[in-house]
Amino acid sequence: MAADGGSSSLGLPCVFSPKSRQYLALCAQDGRLRIWNTDSKTLHQEYVPSAHLSATCTCIAWGPCRTVKEGPQRKKRKSEAVQVEEKADLLAMGTAAGTVLIYSTAKGALHCTLDGGHSGGVNCVQWHPEDSLLYSGSDDTYIVEWDLQTGKTHCKWKADRAAVTSLCVSPDGKLLLSAGQIIKMWDLETKDVYRKFTGHSTAVTTLRFATTRPPDSNGHYFLSGAAHDRLLSVWQVRDDGKDKNSVVSFTLTDEPQHIDLFTSNSKEEAVRLAVVCKDGQLHLFEHFLNGPCKKPLSPSCTVQLSGVQDSPVPIPLLAAALGTDTRTVLLAYGNHLQPVMERVEINTAERHVCLTRDVQTTLSLSMETTVSKVKTPIVNAKSKVLVPGLPGHQAPLKVTSQGSEKRKKGTDTKEMSIEERLGEIDLSKVSTEKGGPKETLSLQTDNFAVLLVQGLESNDIQILNKVFQTRKDMVIKKTVARLPLPAVLPLVEEITRRLQGHPFTAMLMVRWLKAVLVQHTSYLSSLPDLVTQLGVLYHMIESRVKMFHKLSKLHGKLYLLVTQVAASDSNTVTDVDHTAKLVYEEESSEDEASGDEGLPDDDSDNWEEEDVMEEDKEEQADEEEEDQDEKMESKANGEEDLEPGNESEEE
Repeated sequence: MAADGGSSSLGLPCVFSPKSRQYLALCAQDGRLRIWNTDSKTLHQEYVPSAHLSATCTCIAWGPCRTVKEGPQRKKRKSEAVQVEEKADLLAMGTAAGTVLIYSTAKGALHCTLDGGHSGGVNCVQWHPEDSLLYSGSDDTYIVEWDLQTGKTHCKWKADRAAVTSLCVSPDGKLLLSAGQIIKMWDLETKDVYRKFTGHSTAVTTLRFATTRPPDSNGHYFLSGAAHDRLLSVWQVRDDGKDKNSVVSFTLTDEPQHIDLFTSNSKEEAVRLAVVCKDGQLHLFEHFLNGPCKKPLSPSCTVQLSGVQDSPVPIPLLAAALGTDTRTVLLAYGNHLQPVMERVEINTAERHVCLTRDVQTTLSLSMETTVSKVKTPIVNAKSKVLVPGLPGHQAPLKVTSQGSEKRKKGTDTKEMSIEERLGEIDLSKVSTEKGGPKETLSLQTDNFAVLLVQGLESNDIQILNKVFQTRKDMVIKKTVARLPLPAVLPLVEEITRRLQGHPFTAMLMVRWLKAVLVQHTSYLSSLPDLVTQLGVLYHMIESRVKMFHKLSKLHGKLYLLVTQVAASDSNTVTDVDHTAKLVYEEESSEDEASGDEGLPDDDSDNWEEEDVMEEDKEEQADEEEEDQDEKMESKANGEEDLEPGNESEEE
């Protein structure tokens, strides 16, 4: 029995078809439904809903296998009659707008649209195993029973006070499980509650019946998984009604995203279970359901995938399907746009198995085998082709000769690869109206928005570094304003991760964080789990704000210390030049004696004359001081008003 629904770490549905597991249906980030053939490992069909951007697909469920009429055929004789193989045909898709789309793989087109039943987004869809009925649960707390023959609502009833997040129909088609946080079991004939179970503390995302035994034998078991819960609980439906608590628990490494199991028909038959967790690991369980078990059960085998690089990178698993053999498992891994499907044999005797795969080589081989639908037009020198793209960017066109316009059938025309086409696009030539053609290497703002989205989806460090290095506030503001809403939360997570790095990078990231909060505050406030997603950012900002006061004090003290040291350095005397400016060398006494012997002794005669000269100089200095004092006194008495002639006469 195939998984009724599943999703990956991005919350995207991914489901194998029942019984033969021939197809894998999944919805990627672009809102398109893709159906892959697991045998040929190629894309079988692709469907783009009309509202794939506004009303994204939230859940997928395959309908029961049925015989499909492929066209008018002649009536066969009894001898030619063969058993017709039942194939998986119809696929139900719930959308965020409250509608349910029924897609037919046999037609390759939309079968019908079920609308008017829900006022909120559809969270889960579930098929009835026999009748042409479909059940859907929504955020509006209602369960709707759809009649696929008429395409209208057959019945509608309120399930719970909270949103209905998961549904499951029993194999006999008589009971229905529904869950928000409390699990309820409904009788489909009367639409009354048959049983209530305590459920989980968070929203239940998975409900599956584990046995096909009759309910009157106390052998009815089902399992449930919830968001942010690393336990898979098993519940028993008892006749006495004492069944509010779970009887068995399976331990996981993360919350379950995709579950596949083989049901148990008797007590002697074990339940085989394959659970793909949010962290990309696969856990295999095998257990006999015959009563309560106190201790949680560990997986019998855990499977991981990693790359072949020098530093192995884990490859996330998207879905897994058990085969009829206990060792064979069908795996889907990689990304949702181009998943890789592979049947592997796992040695369940080992508790932990790690498989190494080269995803890039596998993808390149699968892309070469697919038939390309791209047709290259033939152009000549006279024709002018308008190429879509960014304004101002010119892509050169290769002109073919007139003689080669007609292609011969059967000849292989080698088309240019995407890498070669991108290489020939000249982004540097941007023409301006006034100054003529100028060559600039700056990209436009819308380019940054496109590059940022591509870098966030592919987690390319080089692209992100190129975008985040800009410091122009206007460019950052316009880039953030042009981002689509699904890329806002990954951008906040990337900014949070970079804020924890080098302080120089954190200074740049603060500008981006400010732009995101200014532009997309209304969208962020509408997210239900905003506290858990922005908790790391909040705690980091809070810790830095607490340290800011202490750091500012330290900054002030260091500033004072540095200024004092600088001031003291400026006041200090520069290095003194110890070299003498004048050197006087005294002659030795022997030279003086030898030189004075031949000269007359004049020193004794000149001593008295020198003393007289010094006394005369001192008397002249005293007279000059007395004359200055007399002049000052005369000025004070008004004698300064006299004329120069009179002064000379008085003297």
